[in-house]
Amino acid sequence: MDETVAEYIRRTVLKIPRDEIKMMLQKWGFLSEAQLQTLNFHQIKDNISQEVVQLCEENSADIKQAAVLDIIYNHIYQNKRMWSVYQMRKSGEELEYFDITDFKQKFKRRLRSALKNVTITFKEYEDNAVWIRVAWGTPYKKPNQYKPSYVVYHSQTPYVFISASMLKSNLPLLCQALIVASNYHDIREMELRSHSLNSLKDIVFKRYSQNFQTYTLKPVQGGNVEPENADIRIVQENKSEKERIHRLNQESFGSGPQPKLEFAQYKLETMFRSDPKMDVLDKKEPFKCLVKFSSPHLLESLKSLTPAGMADVPLSPLLTCIPHKARNYFKIREKKGLFPESFVSP
Repeated sequence: MDETVAEYIRRTVLKIPRDEIKMMLQKWGFLSEAQLQTLNFHQIKDNISQEVVQLCEENSADIKQAAVLDIIYNHIYQNKRMWSVYQMRKSGEELEYFDITDFKQKFKRRLRSALKNVTITFKEYEDNAVWIRVAWGTPYKKPNQYKPSYVVYHSQTPYVFISASMLKSNLPLLCQALIVASNYHDIREMELRSHSLNSLKDIVFKRYSQNFQTYTLKPVQGGNVEPENADIRIVQENKSEKERIHRLNQESFGSGPQPKLEFAQYKLETMFRSDPKMDVLDKKEPFKCLVKFSSPHLLESLKSLTPAGMADVPLSPLLTCIPHKARNYFKIREKKGLFPESFVSP
């Protein structure tokens, strides 16, 4: 077994919590049950990793086998990576039968035609998700196994979840391989990012149900208040106001927990308004801007603004409809023909 493969397996085992090493090695399936029985999982992790490497040498492990173990680790600890959502589009509405073997062959063929030094590994999961791990090299260097890209593609859907490596220049090659292998025409980032892969899936697969404002503002009730009833009235108004904020907040966000979204952005186009006497603009032209939101838990942060008194109720639809706007972003870009050429299949 190559020394670089042995070192990579050793480092992968060291990342795994000691209580979970046996479970992950069983999921890996590369070592036999008899070999696993020889391992002492109660010793320090460094010794466990060395024993695992010795067993892998007996089985002549290669880098592809080592990469499968890394996929298993990242599948379980997927929240350690930052994920972005991409949506693909077909030229027509036809549905095609998904052949996983054909998909793998096309993906590898397309990627390796552009870059020879890459390690490509696949693993299928029961939820129709294909996990793809790509370790990138250069024309003169072997692939760097410690900075791979991860792709999660759900067959029969246009959605792809990508955790890119630090080598951003390889992203167009990755996107090209995806659209060719899945028989789509083009691909576009939906501009939703999060460490929570499951939350992103909830949003794009519409497993997350968000309410939208259907209410109208009510005029403030009440007039002059007698002094002796003032304190009681203030208490009642405070209670009523809290109930109103809670009710409108639930109408905007729903009563359940929010998907863990950490980044969202979309474009706005509005008219610039100013006093005509100031003569700021000679022509009435649209004012365009790019709106970006980021937070450890974006939707929950927005939901907490009105109860905390940091924003008026109702909260602007520009904030409450972020998941809905993100799902429609691709359609808007499609109509305007704004897909980058590097991401469009020939």
